[in-house]
Amino acid sequence: MLNALEVFTTVTVGLMVGVEFSVAFVINRILDALPEDSGQLGRAHGGRMLGALMPFWYIGSLVLSAVWAVAGWHRPGAVLVVVAAGLLILSVVMSLLLLVPINNRGKTWTPENRPEDWKEQMNRWDRYHYVRVAVLIAAFTCLVAALV
Repeated sequence: MLNALEVFTTVTVGLMVGVEFSVAFVINRILDALPEDSGQLGRAHGGRMLGALMPFWYIGSLVLSAVWAVAGWHRPGAVLVVVAAGLLILSVVMSLLLLVPINNRGKTWTPENRPEDWKEQMNRWDRYHYVRVAVLIAAFTCLVAALV
């Protein structure tokens, strides 16, 4: 049963990393290259859609990692799982303090009501997101290493 938990947790976190990586390095670049207001409208829609889904994915990944750490404490690699859980906590804290406030504003913007500094706010969100992606990759790497 523990092996199934380990694999399920690793796959869940790995998929989350893939989504967040693609947002950072593919989707946002595509949106930013669209003409006129299309990119801003796409970011607002993405903020609404992913903003509804990702909290469950982040918290679920953290809970799965914590359960793995407790259930597998006696096994090699347990320290790596604890480190991964700590990194996932960091990603949640970063999200709540840095990214969610910007996302909550951005998902309501239209070309008619967006603030003048909307691009600067999106650039700040992107920079924070790059750091969060690095933290998530580190957590995923720890989980994969703990499987060995």
